[in-house]
Amino acid sequence: MKYLGGSPLSREQSDLIMSGVNERYAADGTGFLAIERRVDGAFVGACGLQHTPWYPDDYEIGWRLAREHWGHGYATEAAASWLEHGFESMRLPRIISVTDTPNLRSIAVMRRLGMTLDHEAVLEEDGVPFEATVYAITRADWISR
Repeated sequence: MKYLGGSPLSREQSDLIMSGVNERYAADGTGFLAIERRVDGAFVGACGLQHTPWYPDDYEIGWRLAREHWGHGYATEAAASWLEHGFESMRLPRIISVTDTPNLRSIAVMRRLGMTLDHEAVLEEDGVPFEATVYAITRADWISR
């Protein structure tokens, strides 16, 4: 994963994160869930909807895929399912997606999903500033696509 930092997690750290993911999904139907390849069940990455600390009034859609799974349409397919869930089941008015500005692959996914450029900003994660590009789509635009 080129645009996400950090080191590998211990089993205990992973279990703690997954416990939070499961609690969030049970509470409000959001969070990051695994993406599995249909043909063999291989783990591809994760995708989901969540509140973001930068934009607390919006839900953000995001994805994280192992590099060997880039370019196969998995992010677009998974994200489209989450957008459908967000707009049709949750009745959200708008969903955003935030990425590092140099992450052209994620920006391409956003565009394939029908999202449009909302703005650019300098955001901070774990005390480290980064240049971000924010795309958005409204429920009306999703329905009319």
